[in-house]
Amino acid sequence: MVGADGLHSKVRELAFPPDSRALRHLGMSGAAFSTPNYLGLDRTGLLRPTKDTAVFVFDSGVADRLTVSLSFATTSPALDRRGRAEQEQAVRTAFAGHAWEVPRLLDAMTGSDDFYFASTSQVHLPRWHEGRVVLVGDAGYCAAPTSGMGTSQALIGARTLARQLVTCGDDVEAAFTAYEHELRPYVADNQAKGREAAAFFGGGA
Repeated sequence: MVGADGLHSKVRELAFPPDSRALRHLGMSGAAFSTPNYLGLDRTGLLRPTKDTAVFVFDSGVADRLTVSLSFATTSPALDRRGRAEQEQAVRTAFAGHAWEVPRLLDAMTGSDDFYFASTSQVHLPRWHEGRVVLVGDAGYCAAPTSGMGTSQALIGARTLARQLVTCGDDVEAAFTAYEHELRPYVADNQAKGREAAAFFGGGA
């Protein structure tokens, strides 16, 4: 079985010993969504960091659309499990009183149809497989959104696992071990970048 079900992986929860599972929160959470490109950005972005928050808006590459990220300091990833209304309220509380474009962006958040909320967290495991269960991507080794490598890392991980399964034939244990041996240095580097970026934005990395 391949578990590729994200940061809060149910496969990881069911198949791996509790004392081996490490979800490390880096001190930030945030909302992302898109809105019309009223700022007229063209293949550029604007970043407005403060001590405990960061606003990042950039041209999404889609005609007349901005991608917006509103991040703020948190002590746990608990908000990930809450409903959208509670998540939006947490964002509004964190950015209350902010000037610049923030009030307009908060209004756009409520009207967006692609709202997404996530904590800045990493997954650290001593091994990525248990028996015939193996983890890929964020489920096994999330590097945090601040690494900028989540999608690439997951795709490279899936390709590496597939290649090792073909190479090792019926020896699944050997394939899993080779997959991990090859990929771990790459993941470690990405996770270091994720922690460094979170610390830059005021996270607790």
